[in-house]
Amino acid sequence: MADVTIRGAGIFGLSIAWACVSQGARVAVIDPFGPGAGASGGIVGALAPHVPENWNSKKAFQLESLLMAEGFWTGVREAGGVDPGYGRLGRLQPVADEAALALARQRAGTAAALWRGEAVWEVFEGTGAGFEPASPTGYLIRDTLSARLHPRRGCAALVAALRARGATVERDGEERGIVLHATGAAGLAELSQATGRAVGGAVKGQAALFAFEARDAPQLFVDGLHLVPHADGTLAVGSTSEREFDAATETDGQLDTLIERARVALPALREAPVIERWAGLRPRSRSRAPMLGVHPLFPGQFIANGGFKIGFGMAPKVAEAMAALMLEGRDAIPEAFRVEASM
Repeated sequence: MADVTIRGAGIFGLSIAWACVSQGARVAVIDPFGPGAGASGGIVGALAPHVPENWNSKKAFQLESLLMAEGFWTGVREAGGVDPGYGRLGRLQPVADEAALALARQRAGTAAALWRGEAVWEVFEGTGAGFEPASPTGYLIRDTLSARLHPRRGCAALVAALRARGATVERDGEERGIVLHATGAAGLAELSQATGRAVGGAVKGQAALFAFEARDAPQLFVDGLHLVPHADGTLAVGSTSEREFDAATETDGQLDTLIERARVALPALREAPVIERWAGLRPRSRSRAPMLGVHPLFPGQFIANGGFKIGFGMAPKVAEAMAALMLEGRDAIPEAFRVEASM
């Protein structure tokens, strides 16, 4: 039985720990700040696909991960007894103009081929009723691949599942056996400093949480905003992206603007109170793709970083690929995700 030490208790670290435990490994997760202390402790949780066109290995990997997600999170919930709030309820998007309408219809055809009949991208005429957003053309896009997950609950569910299977999740400890670094923005900064290259860095994101009951509704993507109804009777809105910022966790006027835009996009939010304002640092690799493989600074050790905005959606497949590499020596990591792509 292999020993595995994982440094970092964000979504990549915890999900890879779960994949390793599921294969019989003895696993210790170590994070001085605790589980979900960084970007993985956010509130949005939109597990949404890339558009179905210009297909590449990144999009194919993400498709596999999104299709794996229900089984992955069901197993986590059953093992630890904590509900991560997963639900594959789809997503609605308004269509801005005739050109966008023509493109949306074209994508419906490519999705039919690329998504293998396991999810649908369709264009339909809206009614303006219920949870539908207003659309300038009167048409909406619906996809059935998008899902939601409450990030904090997802991390808590993974911690509970890991502990139920005998793994440890602690703030300190010694490295034993196979070592993986999943240390987020701090790990990318360490790499950049050590190599003298801009390997990646932190992008500050902000989001807001409303007290608004719509748990059975699809998520919305309107004017660049994700509006995600959660299973606990809240609705998250996010998010901003700042490459330059003064403080990692301070919220500011960008969030005020985001809240107002959300209330325009979904007028029912006008009377809903904002119950939380969140800000955090998301790890973005230079290639904008996850960085997976052998660690360039620590011989014989491994890295999983760069989840950025898609970490939770990519997590099931990232976990599978990294567990295969670490425990079996089987390398199924796409070229676009290799460490060299961001070096």
